[in-house]
Amino acid sequence: MKSLLRPILIFVSFVFFVVEVLAAQQAKPAQPKPRALAVRAPFGVMPDGTKIDVYTLTNSSGVEIRTIPYGAIIMSIAVPDRDGQFDDVVLGHNSLDKYLTASRYFGAVVGRFGNRIARGRFTLDGREFPLAVNNGPNHLHGGVKGFDKVVWQAATFSGPSSSGVTYRYISPDGEEGYPGRVDASVSYTLTDRFELIVEYTATSDKPTPINLTQHTYFNLAGDGSRDVLDHVIAINADRYTPVDDTKIPTGELAPVAGTPFDFRTPARIGARIAESHPQLVIGGGYDHNFVLNRTADSGLLFAARVYEPTTGRLLDVATSEPGLQFNTANGLDGTIVGKSGKPYRARDGFCLETQHFPDSPNQATFPSTILKSGQVYRSRTVYRFGIQRASTTKATKTSRD
Repeated sequence: MKSLLRPILIFVSFVFFVVEVLAAQQAKPAQPKPRALAVRAPFGVMPDGTKIDVYTLTNSSGVEIRTIPYGAIIMSIAVPDRDGQFDDVVLGHNSLDKYLTASRYFGAVVGRFGNRIARGRFTLDGREFPLAVNNGPNHLHGGVKGFDKVVWQAATFSGPSSSGVTYRYISPDGEEGYPGRVDASVSYTLTDRFELIVEYTATSDKPTPINLTQHTYFNLAGDGSRDVLDHVIAINADRYTPVDDTKIPTGELAPVAGTPFDFRTPARIGARIAESHPQLVIGGGYDHNFVLNRTADSGLLFAARVYEPTTGRLLDVATSEPGLQFNTANGLDGTIVGKSGKPYRARDGFCLETQHFPDSPNQATFPSTILKSGQVYRSRTVYRFGIQRASTTKATKTSRD
């Protein structure tokens, strides 16, 4: 009897202890969560003397995003893992000089036309417009001095559950060969729901192609920690746009079924990247546009999910765009040293660029990218971060590339 009495008394005492702790917690006045903030601080000086500030967005959970007006660049995104450890999960630099001299579009907004235009030219209303050729025989990401290499004007905003910064740039008529004076803006909003909301608008006084996108390289294990081949990705696309030897779409919307481009079921990024599929050989890995499974609805559509098993970090992407460029940082070769002090190599990051299809101005069957005078270009993408406590994905682990 005594042997049973002791554990019963211990259990009762524990129950009373828990009740007292809960009562004490309830008796304390509720501590308000810190409000979301947008803070500005000096960062560097451009060669022409223009001062550049860094804008830091913070939510009530401590998630932090840092951006600069040069290129409307996202410099860092710090989010927690399943153990509460915060790490920066994007590639980039800690100094303005490095962004000026050693950047591969890290974190930048690219435009006027993100991605490639064949042979650096397009025809609009019967007139041919020559553009800068800066990627083999083609035009890439707006040209030699695209939107990623200009200084945008900044304005911050804050609320009880979000904070943000809006960047604005006026592109003169004829810049990089494009017609029309374009008034463009991009806003970054960080919410208490662990969302980064990216919204673009633009107007033009003449018809012109517009295709703005965000070129952040993610690594959910943490910047500089390891490659991304063990990240697990799912992409909501039944088709993709194959490319020629210069990475220009052939015009075909090819099914992903039976190819290394089938991510309708989650799979490791590195599971099939080393296969000798002709498209993977051309891209040096994944650098392709996926045709999202969109209906006539023009609202937000789930585009992709990425999961990093060791940290438990998740990234969901939803967009109003018809396409998604999945890029596995194939061009990084170790010559650029990043924020972590480690060289960036191929597969050390991945991009999920929400967009219209590459070379759309030259491909009549693709969704149009022509913005006409009097119209307003609008595009919205939401990157939502989360945590998965335990892996439920049955992605097959294969040897690394």
